[in-house]
Amino acid sequence: MPSCPLIRLNIAKYPVILWLVALAITLASARYQRHTGPTYPVEDEMTINGQTISYELTRSATTGSDTPVILALPDSSVQAFLQYRRYKSNDEWTTVPMLQQNDGTVVAELPSQPAAGKVMYKVLIKSGPGDLISLTGEKPVIIRYKGHVPLGVLIPHIFFIFGAMLLSNRTGMEALDGQNGKPQNLLYWTIAVVFIGGLIMGPLVQKYAFDAYWTGVPFGWDLTDNKTLIAFLGWLFAWWKNRGEHRSRLAIIFAALLMFAIFMIPHSVLGSELDYTKMPE
Repeated sequence: MPSCPLIRLNIAKYPVILWLVALAITLASARYQRHTGPTYPVEDEMTINGQTISYELTRSATTGSDTPVILALPDSSVQAFLQYRRYKSNDEWTTVPMLQQNDGTVVAELPSQPAAGKVMYKVLIKSGPGDLISLTGEKPVIIRYKGHVPLGVLIPHIFFIFGAMLLSNRTGMEALDGQNGKPQNLLYWTIAVVFIGGLIMGPLVQKYAFDAYWTGVPFGWDLTDNKTLIAFLGWLFAWWKNRGEHRSRLAIIFAALLMFAIFMIPHSVLGSELDYTKMPE
């Protein structure tokens, strides 16, 4: 295999270590992607009248039933209200009181929406005379609704996507060794697992969740679909540069870095959403 003078790491002789490093990178990137995505709950706390209110506000729900918004508020003298309206709509804000429960919480419900529908909402606190205080300030929380995805579809999707990232990292590291590395042995596995996880299982999950198999190019700009497509094309490019007797470690390293960069984009950013202003009333 032609060597690259800039990359001459002698690391292929440590396969177990390389697999462990690839696994660590995969786990760290998966955690980062999950915790930075727009469907991860908003968690914080606020102090009002000397009382600390901790909260976790959901940003993802399944269609078919109203979504409870629950807040721990043991002081019954403090009132809480839920204010909401549909995202991308001409709706007025609706404000409802959050009702005190026996366990020291208050609760109110957001109305269910169709798949890909979104609702903006705020939790407002009133501890006495004066204005209501929003837990999240002027910025509302946005919750997106999705259809139910069977575990028989969701679990294989997660398994193959995780495996795709693991193989991508491992193949890229193998390509860093210009003397003993044999990334072609892993290249075909990587392409196959990316294809199954992203372009077979991914559209099935999308169909259950948002009633569409594909909303990326050329049908739309769904970032989740588009970044999956770009990652797959990157690995096809690596295959093309390494077909037959051709060898290009740089193409493999490029594909691995491209996929890593894509997986650093938070999950569900610029995902499917309804525009209620363009829908009949």
